[in-house]
Amino acid sequence: MAGSLVVYGAYGYTGELVARVAAQRGLSPVLAGRDSERVVQVARAIGADWRAFPLSDPEAIRRGIRGAAVVLHCAGPFVHTATPMAEACIDERAHYLDVTGEVPVFRALVALGPAARNAGVMLLPGAGFDVVPTDCLAVHLVRRLPGATTVVLALGGMDRFSRGSARTMLEQAGSLPRGKPETRTFDLGVGPVTAVRVPWSDVFTAPRSTGVEDVRVYLVANPIIRASLRALPVLAPALGVAAVRNALASLLSRGDAGPPEPLRAARRSVVYGEATDPSGRRVASLQRHPDPYGLTALAAVEIAARALRGEAPPGWQTPGTAYGPDLVLSLPGVAREDL
Repeated sequence: MAGSLVVYGAYGYTGELVARVAAQRGLSPVLAGRDSERVVQVARAIGADWRAFPLSDPEAIRRGIRGAAVVLHCAGPFVHTATPMAEACIDERAHYLDVTGEVPVFRALVALGPAARNAGVMLLPGAGFDVVPTDCLAVHLVRRLPGATTVVLALGGMDRFSRGSARTMLEQAGSLPRGKPETRTFDLGVGPVTAVRVPWSDVFTAPRSTGVEDVRVYLVANPIIRASLRALPVLAPALGVAAVRNALASLLSRGDAGPPEPLRAARRSVVYGEATDPSGRRVASLQRHPDPYGLTALAAVEIAARALRGEAPPGWQTPGTAYGPDLVLSLPGVAREDL
């Protein structure tokens, strides 16, 4: 397994997409997870080696990733799983990637940054739709307008969740603002749409990527999602019960593990961004991509491939600080337009 890529959580909805893209790119991933039967099923389907180990035992994690050059962690909710895996990666000198969008995870891994830097290990959370396209666009905007003091991002195409994404959102319900969400109208290339302001992970990552502290993120949301965002902070105490979380996650994902393949193939995601400086000057850009889950797999595997080639600056990184704003443009089906 020396020098290999380990994909942990490879039998989850996103993890399997990632594993399949990694295999298609010839990276020969080693698949891993807690449940050996489920890992084997995916590994056999794509012709990959596999390992099974839990995340509750630090020594088991270290043994499970020993010899790996890169670990791509896809088992959420990451607020419970990221730190033990990242600590094991530092111990084993393996670069750590994940596909989280959870601000507490970014914050926890920042604290591990000095140890990672001393070990020559890159920690790069948010290697998927959270936060590759938005982070790259934010860096691009600020390079277009040096001296910018505000960045606004608006995301479209997130009208379906996987069951795992829904569970993660429900676990973070207490951090959502109470009351009627702030809304704003954007034109994402198909006419005006309503977007809701959300505490997306870029409010934490983009200031570190760009130096701009005032970062606001909006999500184009259908009425069901808008109602959910309003209700979840109120429901947060009840969401401490696993059975309640699981039932609501199934409802939000419409009973599927994730969006079916025909729907994903037909969907596109889009991010609009603008930056403003104190004089009122403004620049704006629009990025179009594949669907969010497809983009996650493409982005995470591209970053893993670069890390395997030794392109992995040590310490805590964002996609923008590690690879610059054009990382996203290296992915199939991505285009950016300066407005």
